[in-house]
Amino acid sequence: MALKATVFRATLAVSDLDRQHYATYSLSLARHPSETDERMMVRLLAFVLFASEQLAFGRGLSTEDEPDLWEKDLTGAVTCWIEVGLPDPRRLRQASGRADSVVVLAYGGRPAGIWWQTHRAELSALDKLAVIELASADTAALASLAQRSMQIEATVQDELIWLHVGETTLEIRPVWLQRAGGDQ
Repeated sequence: MALKATVFRATLAVSDLDRQHYATYSLSLARHPSETDERMMVRLLAFVLFASEQLAFGRGLSTEDEPDLWEKDLTGAVTCWIEVGLPDPRRLRQASGRADSVVVLAYGGRPAGIWWQTHRAELSALDKLAVIELASADTAALASLAQRSMQIEATVQDELIWLHVGETTLEIRPVWLQRAGGDQ
């Protein structure tokens, strides 16, 4: 018998001072049986960074033709394709052909660094691609916040993220390895 996804619910209040975006979202995150709390919470963090009314979670790990998150315009065209983890560069090339922008949130410590060094030259040729690395300590702390029902306040300012969950405040400092257009 196949295992089913576990559903997590989050009320997410986003105050993004960098983009002047302020909104509250009621989100349902389906955690695939093979997905960790860490990966699921990195997907939630990706939502915080790129929050918009059109941003949505993909159908999950078992769906190869969809990203972890994506944003589509009213015509159905993909405006932003977001991958979490260490995706294959071929997948990112394909995504660049389908979307206006592509973002990777790489995490995992040393493996993320090796992934970036191995594929850096190839990925720098993708003008639509941005790559963000998250520190292992940050993603581990993020995973510890996972609960089936969450109330999260997120503030983004000067590319820093503060998450407030109950009495806990977590500061996350993403590192931009590559910005769209090939800028570092």
